[in-house]
Amino acid sequence: MSQNQATYTAPSKNQSLDIVNVYDLEQQASQIIPKGGFDYIAGGAGDEYTLDQNITSFNQKRILPRVLADVENPDTRTTLFGSELPSPIIMAPIAAHGLAHESREVGTAKGVSDYGTILSISTYTGSELSETSKVMGDTPKWFQLYMSKDNEVNKAIIDDAKADGATAIVLTADATVMGNREKDKLNQFVFPFDMPIVSRYLRGFIEDRALNNIYLESKQKINTDDVRFIAEYSDMPVIVKGIQAPEDAIKAIDAGAAGIWVSNHGGRQLDGAPGSFETLALISEAVSKRVPIIFDSGIRRGEHIFKALAMGADCVAIGRPVLYGLALGGAKGVTSVFEYFENDLKRVMQLAGTQTVEDIKKTALV
Repeated sequence: MSQNQATYTAPSKNQSLDIVNVYDLEQQASQIIPKGGFDYIAGGAGDEYTLDQNITSFNQKRILPRVLADVENPDTRTTLFGSELPSPIIMAPIAAHGLAHESREVGTAKGVSDYGTILSISTYTGSELSETSKVMGDTPKWFQLYMSKDNEVNKAIIDDAKADGATAIVLTADATVMGNREKDKLNQFVFPFDMPIVSRYLRGFIEDRALNNIYLESKQKINTDDVRFIAEYSDMPVIVKGIQAPEDAIKAIDAGAAGIWVSNHGGRQLDGAPGSFETLALISEAVSKRVPIIFDSGIRRGEHIFKALAMGADCVAIGRPVLYGLALGGAKGVTSVFEYFENDLKRVMQLAGTQTVEDIKKTALV
């Protein structure tokens, strides 16, 4: 049965985590996040083939260990859209963090800010934008836009994001309909709390907090004119998220996209699609360094980050592991997840003979 607002109790601890690997983190989080919420976060579409492929496809390429490389204390620092980052790892946009922890996006924002990287906030946030801003200081934040059929609504949402200090718009283009998320159907899942932006602008959500009602009010016919519209109206960089084909990357850039986000929505949309890593090389070749490439879907180890950068990404975004850290440790748990990934990447860099992020990008996988 569905869990409504009165009965849904999210975790509440705030503590640093000693992380061995994020697979264990997921298992531990499954024990404390209510079932409906956990299945929404962790689940994929259909048979979950693509969800699994996101991780296993990394094994198609291998890192050649290098010795006599004169490497010590690898440096993970990098720059993305003018922001100096401690590592090439940012926060992916995910809906409804309140499913994982009572602090909602505020907890995530505090944890990301304490680490010092970019936070991507979803249209489907469970916290007001102003609430997250209060704990972020000067930490850069991007806003992920799910488009409405009504451009006046889109303008209003962009205005809110811009007023809150967003520095880029992430256009999610791969979720024009809801994927076949069978676990959510079996759980009769509905969001157990309001989502402020959705409640203000999508009236169907107020009547029934089912995810499908949001998609019914979302725009299905997204095209290059939408990229141009968002770029012109927002006067901010537009990053098109959900790119899985080189042709779409080229179309997005020609329409004014300032960045390409390679992603299959964490295996939550089209099941039977390739793992996100499988498409990265061809997209990178098509982009040809004209704009930065962000990569997500399946990052679970430092080796995965290294391989994504070596195959053409400029940074990676992590999603589910952050929410698992949020569930187990609140804001401190979020920071622990980013620190784990940074340290794991440094270990891989040392063993692969790479001193800097630029060195990784010059590495040929085998």
